[in-house]
Amino acid sequence: MLAAGLGAAGAAAALDEAAAEAMVRRNNCLKCHAVDKAKDGPSFQQTAKKFRGKPGAVDRVVLHLTSGEKAKFPDGHEEEHKVVRGERADLENLAQWILTR
Repeated sequence: MLAAGLGAAGAAAALDEAAAEAMVRRNNCLKCHAVDKAKDGPSFQQTAKKFRGKPGAVDRVVLHLTSGEKAKFPDGHEEEHKVVRGERADLENLAQWILTR
């Protein structure tokens, strides 16, 4: 399970780890990302370190997940990030999950 050995959420809303992990699997996020190491995309831990504690962090992560904005790859090329679809609450839950890694 993805949550094994990972910290608990400190967000105001209760984090639903199982729902976030299901969304990660359903959207094939682990093709380009891992929890603790960079692949084609940054690790969730790297993303958390970059945004955690900053105003609007959840909104920023949700925007990246849902806008199709460019993602840079290790070889320097750019592609549109896969658009993750879902209800706003589910997307915020996923963003919180990423930010707690």
